[in-house]
Amino acid sequence: MPDRVADADWWRGAIIYQIYPRSFQDSDGDGIGDLAGATRRLDHLAHLGVDAVWISPVFRSPMRDFGYDVADYCDIDPLFGSLEIFDAFVKRAHGLGLRVIIDLVFSHTSDQHPWFTESRQARDGPKADWYVWADANAAGEAPNNWQSVFGGKSWEWSPEREQFYLHNFLKEQPDLNLHNGAVQDALLDALRFWLDRGVDGVRLDVVNFYFHDAELRSNPILAERPAGAADSVNPYDWQDHLYDKNRPDTVAFLKRMRAVLDSYGGRTSIGEISDSQYGLSLQAAYTSGGDRLHMCYEFSLLSGHYPGAEGLHDLIAEYEGGIEDGWACWAHSNHDVDRVASRWSLGADQQRLHAGILLSLRGTACLYQGEELGLHQADVPFEALQDPFGRAFWPDFKGRDGCRTPMVWEAGAHNAGFSDGKPWLPLEGKHLPQAVDQQRGVSDSLYEHYRSMIAYRKARPALAHGQVELLPKHPSCLAFIRRSGSEEILCAFNLSSNTVEVRVPGEGWTVDTASPFGGTLGGQFGQIGAYDALFAIRKTSLR
Repeated sequence: MPDRVADADWWRGAIIYQIYPRSFQDSDGDGIGDLAGATRRLDHLAHLGVDAVWISPVFRSPMRDFGYDVADYCDIDPLFGSLEIFDAFVKRAHGLGLRVIIDLVFSHTSDQHPWFTESRQARDGPKADWYVWADANAAGEAPNNWQSVFGGKSWEWSPEREQFYLHNFLKEQPDLNLHNGAVQDALLDALRFWLDRGVDGVRLDVVNFYFHDAELRSNPILAERPAGAADSVNPYDWQDHLYDKNRPDTVAFLKRMRAVLDSYGGRTSIGEISDSQYGLSLQAAYTSGGDRLHMCYEFSLLSGHYPGAEGLHDLIAEYEGGIEDGWACWAHSNHDVDRVASRWSLGADQQRLHAGILLSLRGTACLYQGEELGLHQADVPFEALQDPFGRAFWPDFKGRDGCRTPMVWEAGAHNAGFSDGKPWLPLEGKHLPQAVDQQRGVSDSLYEHYRSMIAYRKARPALAHGQVELLPKHPSCLAFIRRSGSEEILCAFNLSSNTVEVRVPGEGWTVDTASPFGGTLGGQFGQIGAYDALFAIRKTSLR
C-alpha cells in the first residue's frame, strides 16, 4: 500500500490513468464494464508504470448521463458491483503500488436522488432549498436566459412546487444549492465516506459550476465568440457565463474541502474547470495558497485546434505566467473529447512525440484508457449512440461515444477480450491491430514507448517536479529546460517532418541516452530528426 505519510506530495508530477469503467473490462457478460473487471486489469496499469488510477463515477445512478447523475453518493451502482467489490478494487490497486482517485459530482445530482425527491414536494421542509428553485417571471417563463450545456434552457418547470429548478446539464440533473450550508455539510460527509474507505484522492466534476448568482441575473450575450466556441452549434457557447457559474463563493467551499482532505493526510484533489473563457484565471484562484484544490485539470491540450510548436510555446508561457503557485494536471484525451490521435490527425511518430511532450511538462500528467495504444476516435452510428449530448446535436456534433468504445485487450478474442456479451457500445474493428496483446513486449510499439517515457520521467526528478524555463520560440521546435536542484534537462521537440538544428544554451550538456528519443548533440547545436526529440542533461551548482 502506498505510504501517504511519507510522500504527502506524491501527486506532484504523478502520472494518472483514467478508467472509464463502462468500457474498460466487463466481468459478468452484460456488456458493461464493472469494478470486478477493472480490478482484473489493474496489472496493465502497473506494467505501464503509472502512479494512480482515476475511475469515472461508479455510484448508484439511473445512468441518464452514465454515472454523472448521482442518486446516492455513498453506494456503488449494482451495474458496477458493490461496496465490497469497490474495497477489493482499492486493495488490489494499493497492492500494486497504485493510488486510487474517484470522480465526485458535487455540482448536481440525479432527479432520483432522495434529496431532490423531498425538495420538489413543497416549498417548505428541511430540504426545500437544497436545490436551486425560482418562480416564473411576469410572462410565466424561466427567470433568466441561462442555457444548459446539453442544449435548451437550463430551467425546468416542476408542477409539484409550481417553480422552475436549475439544471446546467440534463433536466434529470438538478443543480444543488451550495449557498445552503447544510448542502455543503452533506457533500463533505460524502467525501469523508470515501476517504474512510481508503481512496487517495478525488477528481471533482465541473467544480466551477458549484455556485450560481443568488440574484439570478441573466448572462450577457457575447459580442464575439471565443476561439473554442466560434463554430459551436450550441447557444450555450454564445453567452458570457458571469452568473450561472464561476462565482467567487466557490473558493470558500474549496477551502472547507481542502481542510477535510488534509485531515486525512496524503490525499489529493483535481478540479475540472469547464470554461473556455476564464479557465486560467479560475485555475489560479482555485489552486493558489495551498489551502484550496491541489491541482486543476488543464483543458488547453484538449482543443480541436492543433497548436504546433509556436502554439505550445505560447500556451506554456501563458500558463506559467498566470497560474501563480498553482499546479496543473495535463491531458491529451479524456471521456468527453475526441481522441487526440483523431482530433489532431497524428501519425504514429507524432503520437510518440506528443507523449514525450505531455510527460515532460511541469505538472501532473493524465492518460486516458487506450491513449497508450494510439486508439483513434471510433465511428459510432446514430442508431447505436448512447450519449444524450450527441443525440441532441446530431449530426453537427456526434457526441462523446466515439472515445468511449470498449478497450481492446486481445485482438483475436471475442469482443477483443472486453466482454462475453454484447458491448454497450459497438467495438471499433479498426482498433483490433492496436490491442494490448499486439503491442505489449513489441519494442517499437506505441505502448512500449509510453512505458519507456514513463520510466524515464520517474528516473529524472527534474522532469517530475522541477521548474521550467522556456527557450526562445522556434517555428517547428518546442524547447525548454526542466530544473531541480543541481539537475537540468534540456527537452527539445521537433514537431515538423524535416530535420531541424537548434542551438543549445550554454555548455556542459550531454545527450541523455536514457530517454526514448534519438536527437544528437554536436558542439553548440542539437540535431533532431522528423518528429523526434532531444533530451540532454547537465549538472550545475545548486541555485
